[in-house]
Amino acid sequence: MELIALHKRVIGLDVHQAQITACAIIEDADGTTRIEQRQFGAFKRDRRALADWAAALSPDEVVMESTGIYWKSPYAALEAVGIRGQVVNARHVKNVPGRKTDVGDAQWLATLSRAGLLRGSFVPPAKLRELRLISRQRQKLVGQLASEKNRLHKVLTDGGIRLGVVVSDLHGQSARAMVK
Repeated sequence: MELIALHKRVIGLDVHQAQITACAIIEDADGTTRIEQRQFGAFKRDRRALADWAAALSPDEVVMESTGIYWKSPYAALEAVGIRGQVVNARHVKNVPGRKTDVGDAQWLATLSRAGLLRGSFVPPAKLRELRLISRQRQKLVGQLASEKNRLHKVLTDGGIRLGVVVSDLHGQSARAMVK
């Protein structure tokens, strides 16, 4: 039977809209284990402070729950200092029901990570994330354009102007000139 190797330095992050609660479990060379807990705010300078604090600890692993979109900003801040965080699904790290605190959640994440019990979600590299954002924005704009074209057609039809009878393309150059 293979034993799970413990990570020596792990950081668990409980990420919310207004703040990030961090818990680091650090095993020193002499075998003693210490826990450091910090809270960081919601602004860019706070994300940088989180990244600097994490980098100073030289963690083997940084793990955070994926809650909505809130993980993206701290993930990018960690990535900027050379730390590739691990985003885990919140359903996979549910703690025992009952009293829950942000500090307790962060420590639970660090504990599970230290034991090697967490599997991260796929997070594409930064360049691919940028391309996906651009692609989604373009898709959204194309959808808005189609929606506006349909709205124009409806307004014209409701006004008794059946332009589709006269031209083949309601949004072509001739039709636009007639509407103008």
